Amino acid sequence: MGEVTGFLNYQRELPPRRPVAVRLRDWKEVYEPFPVEAASVQGARCMDCGIPFCHEGCPLGNLIPEWNDLVYRDNWSEAIERLEATNNFPEFTGRLCPAPCEGSCVLGINADPVAIERIEFEIAERAWSEGWVRPVVAVAPTGKRVAIVGSGPSGLAAAQQLVRAGHAVVVFERAERPGGLLRYGIPEFKMEKAVLDRRLEQLVAEGVEFRCGVSVGVSDPEVPGAAAAGARSISATELVDEFDAVVLAGGATLPRDLRVPGRELDGIHRAMDYLKPSNQVQEGSLASSPITAHGKHVVIIGGGGTGADCLGTAHRQGALVVHQLEIMPQPPGERGEDNPWPTWPLILRTSAAHEEGGDRIYAVTTKEFVGDADGRVRALRGEEVEPAEGEDGRPVFRAVPGTEFELPCELVLLAMGFLGAERSGVVADLGLELDARGSVVADRSWSTNVDGVFVCGDMTRGQSLIVWAIAEGRSAAASVDRYLMGSTALPAPITPGRLALR
Repeated sequence: MGEVTGFLNYQRELPPRRPVAVRLRDWKEVYEPFPVEAASVQGARCMDCGIPFCHEGCPLGNLIPEWNDLVYRDNWSEAIERLEATNNFPEFTGRLCPAPCEGSCVLGINADPVAIERIEFEIAERAWSEGWVRPVVAVAPTGKRVAIVGSGPSGLAAAQQLVRAGHAVVVFERAERPGGLLRYGIPEFKMEKAVLDRRLEQLVAEGVEFRCGVSVGVSDPEVPGAAAAGARSISATELVDEFDAVVLAGGATLPRDLRVPGRELDGIHRAMDYLKPSNQVQEGSLASSPITAHGKHVVIIGGGGTGADCLGTAHRQGALVVHQLEIMPQPPGERGEDNPWPTWPLILRTSAAHEEGGDRIYAVTTKEFVGDADGRVRALRGEEVEPAEGEDGRPVFRAVPGTEFELPCELVLLAMGFLGAERSGVVADLGLELDARGSVVADRSWSTNVDGVFVCGDMTRGQSLIVWAIAEGRSAAASVDRYLMGSTALPAPITPGRLALR
């Protein structure tokens, strides 16, 4: 610990966001540069608290106090070594993770927590700019071949761990380019795709082979992104026969729909059907998006991160008015008595997209959509709701009489989360066991009910955070290595079923 009283001497500080009027003219990331000296000061706030609860808050078990101290001491090269010891992609998590580590920071008991995520970002970017991030090529190939289905964060993490262990790794991706939701779900203003592409170049240099435009199994055409245009398919059983092990990292891509009158009207779209073409336009693979918010009244149904991504995208496309609806009540500004440290703070959060405009409406539900003579949506009718207890004791939402309302809208975006793994495709091909939530069942070694087939990430956990995806990819890789070689030196930060501290 460098400065013993640093947490008393300095306040939490983050880089300012670019002015709203400026950043809405482009799709670049929203934050201004952060001076090195400012990052060092933030590192000084780490308390050397004896029991670092931030370790428990982070599924990866990041060595947070160690690299905080190294940043304070201006020893950035050692800081990236500590960071890479537990996290394959700190430049991703430093941008996209909601930072459960900060919710568990001991300083957060009665003050603002250490700016852990921003320090992680600064370490990763310093390492890339200094040329410290290099390919790590295995010395001795094992002769074993592993197929990974899905190139999101869990699949990429598993691929990197396994190729570094000496296995020949092939990643199958049904989309046109690798990256999964990192490429097609995360807007450019949250993470520019150059950040993803430089990491993919490292994986290729390490020996990972990417086969894009390949759908494993027959995917459900109703699922967004089920198959890229011109994609070819391969059966899952062919994959099992060809490779020594298979890792399924296909995510929880089955979207929750809204079955109300008028759902069939034109202008109502799932969030991913909207976000993907927008990202394709920004990377130059599509001239224009078939779905645009330009000049329209927009309603986003769902108050989570995907809804915020839709909100920021709609702003940049020139939406006229945007309303974001959420069925839950508005969260409090501070922790409640039933939400003590170090649990995840259930408080109101304002993202960069919310800062840019739009109205958030809480505790409401949609009753129906109203269309015009051409079959296009023109309005949403809803009502306020309040939480109650159902007959089976489970929480439900009941309508508040006399609270009906109508919102004009020409574009409706459904961002209500996901229901688990796709039931068709590889799940049906292999006869994989699913749990009650629709996720692929894994035992404590990340194995499915099919020998040699492993699963990780949202496909088994359900819709979750990027940091959990990376942790599960690393852990599954260790199990695969042990399955192939009898033992492993790869780290396994978590086991299936471990609960997040949130």
